[in-house]
Amino acid sequence: MASRLRGAAGDRRMTAPPFDLGALETYLRDREICRGPVTLRRIGDGHSNLTYLVDDGDRRVVLRRPPLPPIPPGGHDVVREARIQRALADTPVPVPTILTVEDGGPVMDAPFYVMDYLDGFVVTTRTPEPLDNPTDRLGLAEALVDTLAELHRVDYRAAGLEDFGRPATNVARHLRRFSRIIDQEDQGLAGELGALLDWLVRDPPTPQPPTIVHGDFRLGNVMIAPGAPPRILAVLDWELATIGDPLRDLGYFLATYAVPREPLHGLTTLGTATLEDGYPSRASLAERYARSSGRGLSDITWYVAMALWKLAVLFEYQCRRVAHGVGDEYYARPGLVDELLSAARHVTTGANV
Repeated sequence: MASRLRGAAGDRRMTAPPFDLGALETYLRDREICRGPVTLRRIGDGHSNLTYLVDDGDRRVVLRRPPLPPIPPGGHDVVREARIQRALADTPVPVPTILTVEDGGPVMDAPFYVMDYLDGFVVTTRTPEPLDNPTDRLGLAEALVDTLAELHRVDYRAAGLEDFGRPATNVARHLRRFSRIIDQEDQGLAGELGALLDWLVRDPPTPQPPTIVHGDFRLGNVMIAPGAPPRILAVLDWELATIGDPLRDLGYFLATYAVPREPLHGLTTLGTATLEDGYPSRASLAERYARSSGRGLSDITWYVAMALWKLAVLFEYQCRRVAHGVGDEYYARPGLVDELLSAARHVTTGANV
């Protein structure tokens, strides 16, 4: 489906927000953002930071805050997320306007930020009218990869983001450190997770010169303008952004891009619109990125496999949290990790990207 907000998943989660609505109304009124009183609706198809549509009857804005505790160290940093969007405001990369940022305080027990509401579509399982035709589906996919290339052209130092991340120079060490999310005693990962890690660290590519990396760039994390021709209104969900190898972004985008005749996994199920006629192949999108960016893609298979392995590690971590009575029940679905590992196996055994 395609939602005019951020995915209709919000309609299924109408529970009371984890903060005082009156305090939020006062805060927004004092800053002349909303006049109050306001209504809230949970929006978005993600399973991480909480996103709400805030409406006072005259104006709509969007609020982002972390989920309920426990929160992993360094995770769900919405202040950092707001910072990068402010840094990109004067670049060709489309982002929402950030209206206010709070690092905790009397309004709620967590940091949050408020941004402009944009009237557009987030595409998930069906391409919306009037883009629902082969020509505009192709144009939409090409706009996605062109936006990614545009992001990677931004001079992060000129944007004031020189301290925003520390690019990994030793890739093998970075991946082994990442594995400790689920291997805290450093005993080594068992089974296919461990085998895929061994494959990745055996001969990793030399990292590309660092750029801004979105970290979760996929169909469901951009907002599309409601009319034709296809146009990206905003790139959303900057929680995982950092400074690093730009091919990490491309590998992740391709790994989460659904194509016909391949089994779906936990991320491609969120973007099955690309199974419709007109959407190009992964190889075609990779070639377009290469032409736009000037980067060679001889190692792109490795980056796709790395993206799938990282997702499998993160999903395994979340599965374990649910088993211990915390976390998002979404991750309780059987087979989530196996689906990602199967997709990685498909890539590493010689399948074309």
